[in-house]
Amino acid sequence: MKKRPTLREVAQLAGVSKATAARVVSGSSDPIREETRQRVYEAVERLGYERHAIAGSLRSARTYMIALSIPDITNPFWPEVARGIQDKLEEAGYTVVLLNNDWNVEREQTHLRRMGQKQFDGLIINPTGTLNSDLIKLRLPVVALAAGDSFPDFDTVSSDSAAAGRRALEHLLELGHRRIGIIAGQLRRRKSHTHLNTYTRLMEAHGLTVDPQLMIETDFSQESGYQALKQILAQPQPPTAVFAVNDILALGALQAAQAAQLAVPEQLSIIGMDDIFAAATAFPPLTTIAKPKYDIGLVAAQYLLERMNGTPISAPRHTLLPCTLVLRSSTAPPN
Repeated sequence: MKKRPTLREVAQLAGVSKATAARVVSGSSDPIREETRQRVYEAVERLGYERHAIAGSLRSARTYMIALSIPDITNPFWPEVARGIQDKLEEAGYTVVLLNNDWNVEREQTHLRRMGQKQFDGLIINPTGTLNSDLIKLRLPVVALAAGDSFPDFDTVSSDSAAAGRRALEHLLELGHRRIGIIAGQLRRRKSHTHLNTYTRLMEAHGLTVDPQLMIETDFSQESGYQALKQILAQPQPPTAVFAVNDILALGALQAAQAAQLAVPEQLSIIGMDDIFAAATAFPPLTTIAKPKYDIGLVAAQYLLERMNGTPISAPRHTLLPCTLVLRSSTAPPN
């Protein structure tokens, strides 16, 4: 079996010290002449040298591993977020490890215990049941994909969900709808605002009746969206429009409307949120609120890199990225 090339051999071939070769290979930001850096790169290429990550982490006290904790790997919202995170962190030499908890708080806590064992250099998390106090105990650079009021001690990055929900409902009101239903996800952690809050305030502001029978809280699944709309349509006075707080729920609602032989949007308008790929390919294509998924990941990764590198930052940053209305064919004025 061919012997694995060593860092010492790389240094000898490049005509530099082993310490200099190590700094180049590890991607260190230390000042090194470009000519020297290129000689090391050429030696690495000629020898087929691969950096031994475990040995490197023992020397540097870094693993170059970042954890991304999400609640639902089946939701098409997350791949674009993960891509933004990965693109930014891989540039800096880090590997991203995905941890999926399926909305299970106990599983999320198990993942956090691994953080405490120093298996990762940093964490980006969309919390299921984790609190600000739980993250403080980790003593680790963390960025939360959540609203800043729930995690005041950490950098947070999210879309402006409150404004997004308001825009979705305003779109239906602008079309002339006055009896509107809402399919919302179940509240899994304390929030200063929910889409149900937005719905209630906006309906009252327009002098409209808030009917609890048109307000459904359910799991974030397509089947749940189907069953929720089925329940709403069973009311004596069904709505002319429905806002589902993510596209998965909206697609389930669209199926339920079709099963009930309701024409969308002629007899029932449906609007979702997230703008996942399936929203554009549904029949009819789904009007939705587009969240900047890739940018959420990109900004979160940048914030984490700055924290891990010790960049002086005076206070936690709480960033809300704007969302946009995407008009398709599932909404129209009521008959």
